[in-house]
Amino acid sequence: MDTIAWLDRLVAFDTVSRHSNLGLIESVRDALRSHGLEPWLDLNAEGNKANLFCTLPAADGSTQGGIALSGHTDVVPVDGQDWASDPFRLTEKDGRLYGRGSCDMKGFIAASLALVPEFLAMPRQQPLHLAFSYDEEVACLGAPLMLAELQRRGIRVDGCVVGEPTSMKPVVAHKGLNAYRCRVHGKAAHSSLTPQGCNAIEHAARLICHIRELAEAWRAEGPFDQFYDVPYTTIGTNLISGGIAMNTIADACEFTYEFRNLAAITPQQVQARIQGYVQGELLPRMRREFPGASVEIEQLAGAPGLEASEQAAVTQLVRALTRDDAVRKVAYGTEAGLFQGAGIATVVCGPGSIVQAHKPDEYVEKDQLAQCEQFLRQLARSL
Repeated sequence: MDTIAWLDRLVAFDTVSRHSNLGLIESVRDALRSHGLEPWLDLNAEGNKANLFCTLPAADGSTQGGIALSGHTDVVPVDGQDWASDPFRLTEKDGRLYGRGSCDMKGFIAASLALVPEFLAMPRQQPLHLAFSYDEEVACLGAPLMLAELQRRGIRVDGCVVGEPTSMKPVVAHKGLNAYRCRVHGKAAHSSLTPQGCNAIEHAARLICHIRELAEAWRAEGPFDQFYDVPYTTIGTNLISGGIAMNTIADACEFTYEFRNLAAITPQQVQARIQGYVQGELLPRMRREFPGASVEIEQLAGAPGLEASEQAAVTQLVRALTRDDAVRKVAYGTEAGLFQGAGIATVVCGPGSIVQAHKPDEYVEKDQLAQCEQFLRQLARSL
């Protein structure tokens, strides 16, 4: 089965993150088994989603070391998007292949699977691994479990290529992604008796304004990294709810905030600034109105950033194969930082443009898939 046929099969599985990905994973597993390989699955606690890991041994049968080709199998929803074609049916037009996930990032997975017979026929001295995860689009939930299972099984991987859409150009760094939910608890009262209540919405607004001030300070003062399109750490509040009626002082307010940090600022430093304001200013002010007031902050998601080593063998290999020495850093997140955190040198390089990801009429160009195939062949031969 060639790359386009594989992509057609993969796109047909509706693997929006709220749904199971088992149909896709089991189809891939069975195809790999037909080549005499032994993939294993790593299921989530509910048993309705799974990672897949498969080793293509070296010519001498060795399975340790080598390079992993990593991709996530989940896609973002199509709800409310105006598509010109069925998002879960691959449609070709003018050299473009349309479908949800065609770019982000089933195209890379399709190319990797289509080349498995060629990979197996090569006299490689090192193994090649396939690492396909679930729930990357919702806080990178699957990859950490797969990496933990690799460690438990004693599987060593020396390098990793995460095939997110980069127009087949190496990306050596991206920001970290962190999301939190904040719940502010005050005291309800009739709106005509304001002094008897503690307005959770108004106090939540104070914290939201403090978060905005942090964003403005980083934008004005840095630290900066000019290789990024947005060269500073960003933070913002994007969801909020609270109150039950216009004539009732709100006793609860909930909001979420998200920040994307440069390597120069750790998530712990960001949270320390927010918690410092909560403990030092916000709560004392609230408790002067209502001693039982409280503020709860819960982490919803956290994926580390990537800072690839230029000295790492996989970085040098990808640069040599793409003939691209540019320092390229991106604001969007990937699973690459998780692999790096597990001690696996990692770089990001895959077909398609991130500009097309998550949009209606998402597509990948056939030429990009052809470039990816050639890149993967050369990568495998280098082993």
